[in-house]
Amino acid sequence: MTAWLDARALADLVHRGELRPVDLVEDAVARVEELNPTLNAVIIPDYERALEAARATDPALPFAGVPILLKDLCTEADGLRCCEGSAFLADHVSRGDQENVRRLRAAGFAILGKTNTPEFGMAPTTEPRLFGATANPWDVRHTTGGSSGGSAAAVASGMVPVAHGNDAGGSIRIPASACHLFGLKPTRGRNPLGPRYGDAFAGMVSEHVLTRTVRDSAALLDVTSGPDLGDPYSAPPGPGRWVDECVPEPGRLRIAVTTRTADGDPGHPEVVAVVAEACRLLTELGHDVFERDLTELDGRVGSAIGRMYGAATDWAIRYWVDELGRRPEPDELEPLTRLYWERGQRVSGGELLMAITTIQRFTRRLAEATAGFDLWLSPTLAEPPPRLGEMAADDADPTVAEARAARFVAYPLVVANLTGRAAMSVPFGWSASGLPIGVHFLGTYGGEATLLRLAAQLEQARPWADRRPSTAVAAAEAVAPG
Repeated sequence: MTAWLDARALADLVHRGELRPVDLVEDAVARVEELNPTLNAVIIPDYERALEAARATDPALPFAGVPILLKDLCTEADGLRCCEGSAFLADHVSRGDQENVRRLRAAGFAILGKTNTPEFGMAPTTEPRLFGATANPWDVRHTTGGSSGGSAAAVASGMVPVAHGNDAGGSIRIPASACHLFGLKPTRGRNPLGPRYGDAFAGMVSEHVLTRTVRDSAALLDVTSGPDLGDPYSAPPGPGRWVDECVPEPGRLRIAVTTRTADGDPGHPEVVAVVAEACRLLTELGHDVFERDLTELDGRVGSAIGRMYGAATDWAIRYWVDELGRRPEPDELEPLTRLYWERGQRVSGGELLMAITTIQRFTRRLAEATAGFDLWLSPTLAEPPPRLGEMAADDADPTVAEARAARFVAYPLVVANLTGRAAMSVPFGWSASGLPIGVHFLGTYGGEATLLRLAAQLEQARPWADRRPSTAVAAAEAVAPG
């Protein structure tokens, strides 16, 4: 049964001649078809082309036939619909691949289709009106988080070992925490965004994946990272191979920890307890852990963040107006998106540049303040995953959903995006009701190696990939080849 093997293990089976690339794809398609009616993770399937590609794949490629899914946001794959969770794009079909997709194909991955995402990625829950909500495999009444929620559900349920995600404020790390996965947000410019984008949201967006194991995340960096022609900037050079960074001990690290939210409030007792448990393990492993709140994130920076996200929504819709040659009809945008769009249209060019200036000043202040330690630990999310519907906006007052979402993501994951730093969410604990709780580490600019080493150490000390959702286990067994 291939359901719970990671991507590296599946590739090894092909390299040893025990399975063919097409066998991996056939198994994965069967699991998706079994699980997706319950989870609604895959919204644009492409099974026939995936099977065709697998039959023609060179079995010597690094990930020959390993199934993968793409998040349907800022990622175009030739011949596939690109909807970004919006009725405005419901009929758009991509012409050509993004560079990141080309690199995945070149490594041998078989793309099974695309996963669900909130409209334009603007919510921390995956409940677009166009495709409906994605359910959390650990409890289908609850959210997967967002915006890479469809990808997270697909990996957590065993549909695929790895799925693409991107992150402009926590969109890899939020669903990783909510679905008991490892989620690395790479340094700005580590993975390419071209050819359609030079950067996105003033450098806030990073491309990568959600995985069950640390080594898979590192191995994916080995096949996707590196500058592309015409990139506006690139990350500092990495090691020889990222996957090799999962073996060495991280050394003795100085780790600051806070359990206070960006507003200075104490966190939910269950997430605070998980962070305390993580601190005990880190101390046992020989690291120095000390308390230090993120006082540098003040109201001025918060206002700048708001202007940048408003402008980002305006940019996203302007981009698609330019591509499609028409403006969205009133019923083609959800109420929360329309609220953000209206705000964004009121941000002048000068105000946006001033917001970027404020963020850049914050980046320098933070660099000075964190020079004395290696990582910053906090809860990933301010509470266990809420029930579906709690963060879904209605037409009457979308600000209610906005406020509810803000309480869910009250820890400042966006700091990694503002500063370009690497960061990660690591699966670590559980709520009393059995929902996943992750812990978050903010690293340095170009600091993926330290994060991967520590994550591998934690994975070895407290293995997490052997715990699986019961409904997904039953489904995987039902479709296992006999």
